[in-house]
Amino acid sequence: MQIKVLFNKDALNKKFHTGWGLSFLIGEKILFDTGEKGDWLLENIESLKVNIAKIEVIVISHDHWDHTGGLWALLERKRFKVYGLKRFSEKFKMRIKSLNSQLVEKEGFSEIKKNIFTTGEVLAAYRGMSLSEQALVIKTRRGVSVVTGCSHPGILKILKLVKSYFKRDNFYFVGGGFHLIDKDQRQLQFLIEEFGKLKVSKVGPTHCSGYEAEEFFRKSYKGNFVSLGVGKSLEV
Repeated sequence: MQIKVLFNKDALNKKFHTGWGLSFLIGEKILFDTGEKGDWLLENIESLKVNIAKIEVIVISHDHWDHTGGLWALLERKRFKVYGLKRFSEKFKMRIKSLNSQLVEKEGFSEIKKNIFTTGEVLAAYRGMSLSEQALVIKTRRGVSVVTGCSHPGILKILKLVKSYFKRDNFYFVGGGFHLIDKDQRQLQFLIEEFGKLKVSKVGPTHCSGYEAEEFFRKSYKGNFVSLGVGKSLEV
């Protein structure tokens, strides 16, 4: 299964738009998050020769602007099945329905396509409020891979939840936003040690992970660190 980076803060070359938020294409049929701006996402999609007609499902990790910004331009192009969560805002839900697309609200861990799963709702405390987030899980012969939006609930909390469903499988790849910008070196070192205990083979922290955290992981994982610039493709 291929993961292709359609939007992120970095890119493989200057022809791609970059910005806050991220967007990953999983195979040909599933889009995970949509970055901050529709025009930029659509132009990256065109530059990467991605066929929008083949995309069937859009999974939104959480309803923050930098993960939903490109969604509306896509829904104006065609109808999609959009996977959200029950605690997402009513404004977000109504806008999807007004654009004639189907909203699917998941609560628990479930399969959305063969061997591709959503964690369902994982709760986090964010700015004094409760926030719902979901991650995407891909099971292949290489192992289990996890793609995250921001990991507001904590990346370890998400991985331990996934592990509870795939007790016999190792983690092949874990990538996306890890939300580590405010973490100090001691906390980052602890996190890397925990990734080791969980036997995570490859990592790709990006977006809100912070450059210091990315460098920590890069030095630890060496050749198994994956830079997720726009245009990057990874087989999992």
